Amino acid sequence: MDTNEAIEAFAALSHPGRIAIFRLLVAAGPDGVPAGRIGEQLGQKQNTTSVNLSVLDRAGLVSGERDGRQVIYRANFAAVGGLVAYLLEDCCGGRTEACTPVAAILAQTSSPRPDQCVE
Repeated sequence: MDTNEAIEAFAALSHPGRIAIFRLLVAAGPDGVPAGRIGEQLGQKQNTTSVNLSVLDRAGLVSGERDGRQVIYRANFAAVGGLVAYLLEDCCGGRTEACTPVAAILAQTSSPRPDQCVE
């Protein structure tokens, strides 16, 4: 991930409605969530949800796939991994002992299943 891609991803996530959608899709895992249900679960209007999904999609953080009459949205775990890797690329100037707190926090979060992450 380059700087411009990271900026676009952070800009997409810098809105309460979009970060709520993103967190919902991360929690749903690879099964995703139909677009209509996203708005219902978060109390967003349909057009607001659609705009928010479009912004997240353009940033590469989510993707939608048509399934009959529905569009199922999923978090792009590879992009999330790329964003985290971008942030930690030069972590602590190569002093791994200084990065231990960051690694501990990441280890404490619920780990995604192997089928959720793509390198």
